[in-house]
Amino acid sequence: MTALTDRTDDRWDDGLIARSRPRPADAGEEDAAEAGEEGDEGDEALVRAVSGAGSDGGKSTAPPLSPEARALRQRLDALRQLVGLSRTRLDGKTLAEAGRVLDEAAARRGLSPQHTVVAIAGATGSGKSTLFNSLAGVQISETGLRRPTTAAPIACSWSDGAAGLLDRLEIPGRLRRRPRETSEAETLRGMVLVDLPDLDSAVGAHRDHVDRVLALVDAVVWVVDPEKYADAVLHERYLRPLAGHAEVTFVVLNQVDRLPGEAADLVLDDLRRLLDEDGIALGEHGEPGATVLGLSALTGDGVGELRELLGQFTQEKGAATRRISADVDRAAVRLRPLYVADGHAGPEIGETARAEFEDRLAEAVGACAAGLAAERAWRRNAGKACGTPWLRLWRWYENRRAPRTLAGLAALAAIGGRGQAVAQAPVEEEVTARQRVEQAVRVVADEAVAGLPEPWAQAVRETAVRGADGLPEALDEIAVTLGAAVAVPNAKPPRPAWWPAAVLAQAAMTLLQIFGGLWLVGQIVGVLEPKLMPPVLLMVAGIIGGPLVEWACSIAARGPARRYGQDAERRLRQAAAGCGRARVLEPVAAELLRYREVREQYATVAAGGSRLSTTRQ
Repeated sequence: MTALTDRTDDRWDDGLIARSRPRPADAGEEDAAEAGEEGDEGDEALVRAVSGAGSDGGKSTAPPLSPEARALRQRLDALRQLVGLSRTRLDGKTLAEAGRVLDEAAARRGLSPQHTVVAIAGATGSGKSTLFNSLAGVQISETGLRRPTTAAPIACSWSDGAAGLLDRLEIPGRLRRRPRETSEAETLRGMVLVDLPDLDSAVGAHRDHVDRVLALVDAVVWVVDPEKYADAVLHERYLRPLAGHAEVTFVVLNQVDRLPGEAADLVLDDLRRLLDEDGIALGEHGEPGATVLGLSALTGDGVGELRELLGQFTQEKGAATRRISADVDRAAVRLRPLYVADGHAGPEIGETARAEFEDRLAEAVGACAAGLAAERAWRRNAGKACGTPWLRLWRWYENRRAPRTLAGLAALAAIGGRGQAVAQAPVEEEVTARQRVEQAVRVVADEAVAGLPEPWAQAVRETAVRGADGLPEALDEIAVTLGAAVAVPNAKPPRPAWWPAAVLAQAAMTLLQIFGGLWLVGQIVGVLEPKLMPPVLLMVAGIIGGPLVEWACSIAARGPARRYGQDAERRLRQAAAGCGRARVLEPVAAELLRYREVREQYATVAAGGSRLSTTRQ
């Protein structure tokens, strides 16, 4: 009578909880029918739904972080920084997985760390529901020959406070159960076991349930049978992509009672071989990795060993950390081609590339030609000051009669419109200069991106192109202002200290010529006493001395003229280089600095690529 009363009270409590818990919006008559069938089960008294026991709703105060948890937090922070720095450089689809890992990690770390969520997954007929019931010690998940048997995930929690975790898995209250209260159940306290639909189910919604839950649980028990343990769907779609999650993976060969003699050991060895080909590390000889064992859920053979392993795994309370760390490892492997270029230690613009870039810009603005023009201007001014007056008179006369020469006629023809080829020369020179600037930008960008991953190389090139957008015009302005100033200066170049003495000597030579000529004329007209030699000697001295002084001055003027031209070329070169640095080199260097920052963050993310050790034997 007491047992009947208890059973009635439990049925009433269970029904009340099922009615009070809100159902998903898409739950309809099918859910109601399933709820009615569950209400008629004979062992309802032993299968109580997990309520929101624990006022924290599945959340609890976090215990002190372990070294593995601190390392994981550092990697997650680096991954968050990595995504933030890369958001404007990479497309959203590329960073989607990293964002999902961060979101799921934040969601899991905000829920109960005292619970370990383990999913039981397998193909049709593998016996996963039977194993689920065997571990719970009570009939929870429906078993039978009808396929598919399990239509939605069913959860069983060995302790209270897991409501938040189950809400995250979107498991409704009517599918949350508690195990039979036995001494063996105490071993699994803290574990939340989830029975999944068949991963090869013909119903697409069932496969969606499997994929969704597998992405959220802390660990997975893969149940295979002797007939389908090598199924391609299992290995190619699930085990191989999740090879990095070996430490939170159990692979169970069920139905070993159907194998005669040593056949079970042979099948287990072949299963281990397949797992090794999938890249799954096996936790043998105390090494971290996946656990592989054989059992029979129907007869109970080996179920106790699995229960002990799951209990030890749950008591470690590190499954969630290892699962998230494996997710980060997987994201890091996929992101590696975007951040790491083999053989490229530190991207930067080398001094040689900078010098060549500045040389090309100086060539584009005509720095060398401007320097030569400044040198010629200095020497021309020196020639005007130190040259003979007769030579300067001749040059003045040539300039006056220039329009009558062939060169002058050509210039007049050009002014009149008959010299279109001459008029087009500046346009061609401008196009050539623009091409030189664009070529210089391309070359320095190629030097900067040598060895960079393609997304960042493209970002550097785009930065260089944006900086070079107005560079030709800026260089043209420099060439017009500064270049014209050094080529045809408004003020005369500075004169050296010896220049007045040279001018005085040239004036003396001129005076000697004039004095000798006047003396000779006076003798011819009879005003002076005829003495031919003195005036002739004075004239010869002046005639020879003038060119000699001019020649000596031209020799002495070579050094100052060259220095003046070099100074003018240097000023124009520095102005062009400064413009190029501000518009191209500095933005490119900033982009490379950003890449180095994300590279360092990626190194932190990938630093935990080595598996976190476990204590599982």
